[in-house]
Amino acid sequence: MLNDKLIHPDSIVVVGGSEDLLKPGGKILKNIIDGKFTGELYAVNPKQDIIQGKKSYRDIKDIPPTDLAILAIQAKYCLPVVEVLIKQKNTKAFIIISAGFSEAGEEGRKLEKDIADLISNAGGSLIGPNCIGVITQSYNGIFTTPVPGLNSRGCDFVSGSGATAVFIFESAIPKGVNFSSVFSVGNSAQTGVEEVLEYWDSTFNPAVSSLIKLIYVESIREPDKLLHHASSLIRKGCRIAAIKAGTSEAGIRAASSHTGALASSDSAVEALFRKAGIVRCAGREELTTVVSVFFHKYLKGRNIAIITHAGGPAVMLTDALAAGGMNIPRITGEHHDKLIAMMNPGASADNPIDLIATATNEQLDKVIEYVDKQMPNIDGMTVIFGSNGLNDMTEIYELMHRKIQECEKPLFPILPSVASSHTELEYFLNKGHVNFPDEVVLGRALTKISNTPYPAEEKIFLKDIDVPLIRKIIDDAPDGYLEPDIIQQLLNAARIPLVKEAVVSNKRELASLSDKMGFPLALKVVGPVHKSDVGGVTLNIKSGTHLRAEFNRMMKIKGVRAVLIQEMIAGTELFIGAKYEPKFGHIILCGLGGIFVEVLGDVSSGLAPLTFNEANSMIRSLRSYRIIKGTRGKTGINEQKFAEIIVRLSSILRFATEIKEMDLNPLIGSMESITVVDARIRIEKQVKKI
Repeated sequence: MLNDKLIHPDSIVVVGGSEDLLKPGGKILKNIIDGKFTGELYAVNPKQDIIQGKKSYRDIKDIPPTDLAILAIQAKYCLPVVEVLIKQKNTKAFIIISAGFSEAGEEGRKLEKDIADLISNAGGSLIGPNCIGVITQSYNGIFTTPVPGLNSRGCDFVSGSGATAVFIFESAIPKGVNFSSVFSVGNSAQTGVEEVLEYWDSTFNPAVSSLIKLIYVESIREPDKLLHHASSLIRKGCRIAAIKAGTSEAGIRAASSHTGALASSDSAVEALFRKAGIVRCAGREELTTVVSVFFHKYLKGRNIAIITHAGGPAVMLTDALAAGGMNIPRITGEHHDKLIAMMNPGASADNPIDLIATATNEQLDKVIEYVDKQMPNIDGMTVIFGSNGLNDMTEIYELMHRKIQECEKPLFPILPSVASSHTELEYFLNKGHVNFPDEVVLGRALTKISNTPYPAEEKIFLKDIDVPLIRKIIDDAPDGYLEPDIIQQLLNAARIPLVKEAVVSNKRELASLSDKMGFPLALKVVGPVHKSDVGGVTLNIKSGTHLRAEFNRMMKIKGVRAVLIQEMIAGTELFIGAKYEPKFGHIILCGLGGIFVEVLGDVSSGLAPLTFNEANSMIRSLRSYRIIKGTRGKTGINEQKFAEIIVRLSSILRFATEIKEMDLNPLIGSMESITVVDARIRIEKQVKKI
């Protein structure tokens, strides 16, 4: 829990304060002094009475009552110090910098728990242990450098790693990003990332609170809590970007389905962030670039104009934007002609709008103004302008400053001359702006933001979904993989389209059904989980002779109880899967079928239950999305029908938590319809305690 004594203390004691600035206790004291803390500040050190000009006490028992204690002493001394502070000094807030707790083994874990319990029982707040500290508007309570510039409307930042927090500062500060508060939660003995989000949410005031939140997290202990408070903050007008580290192939659990193999803790996090509306980032540069975008006006659409005086960077930015589904619409007709008239011979107005190296300050001004005011189909602008020896960069940066403020559309400045124009760039940043030194990183950040949906509505899609029937089917079914006829009943109960099919166990049924369905047909064995591995799938059967021969062959395969006969349909293969992940719930995956899921693993994930916005976002985030849209003369599939099946499937899972794994692979899609061709569902019921 976070309290006011931690955020706005009137008095601070640094236990372990020192004159040595290479020690945490020395550096943290100096940072607090340099940050001009206005309350009472003193130290505890058994050898000194004055440290860095501040009163120091040789024994913790001698200090006056204090609001906040920052401990930079050995772990073994922390518990008795905390006991004195709580029982004798009415201290209600603690930051424990010290390491040697749960990260060091069982003994340290017990010590950490004892301290956390002691503070919690006293109604106190604890940050750490094993952290770099806290920065608020009142004090700089960290021992590291750099100490970021503070601004009440800067970004709030919480990190599970102290070192990573420092490296994020190093990435953010040169871009012009400033901070409102920083919480390094370390081992999170009492207060973790989720609790900090809860505090931001419960104390949010749109008039004074920061609207931008950054998160670095390595372990999500309470997904529901993170989801609730993150989505609540975003609905209140905040924007959140996060890195979730610590996911790898080693964390994927063994499973018997494609979904089981693909759905990992990483896909669970991806789904959670998507549902909350959090922009997930892969690294520090991407994170601080996304945050830099947040400081600009909101980009309402996907159509971008690229204004540049250098062709190469504009091409790279175009590629980065297009790869993420953004549009760089070609400029033609009257708009093209008017823009060309504003520029020197040799310039181009196709988009990118290339003013070429001889462009003047006035020409750049006119082009920006025209795109902003006269081109309603453009949603935002990027301006690439670096030093080439022909321009006064002070004037260029002054123009950027003015245009960013004046333009109705967001304008993202790409100013790469961070060395040759260092002084001028610093002038620009000091006016409260942020810079994007790399156009490709900016392009990827814009696509990440654009593809992140707004927090999902907290309701379940139930149109034409027979929940009582779904429950009856699940209740009556045995544990394990469901038989084809039960799968058919379950999907029909949610109005999910299925290919015409039937289970047959004799030649008479086979002949009758083949006459009704017509050729071509497909045969698949019933019994073995992995049909293809045992030779249990034959497609495109065009005659009765071939059909009977395949039936005879399949019935001899070990474990085969019957054969599934299906009509053959043509189209694009798709994939939808689901897996139950402890603490998170059902993770739903979607993508193209075939090689895309089997070899390339091109899937996106969502957390059930899903809304249509979430499902559409999942589809658009696929690397293979161009195939879904249609490319190179080949028609795509009906995206809305695909999204609807994903949503309907998620509604089934909301009322059938016994389903632990599900594969719909493939579905066959076209512009007219999307149909499930093969499905595999495994259920596992809770064991009832007697």
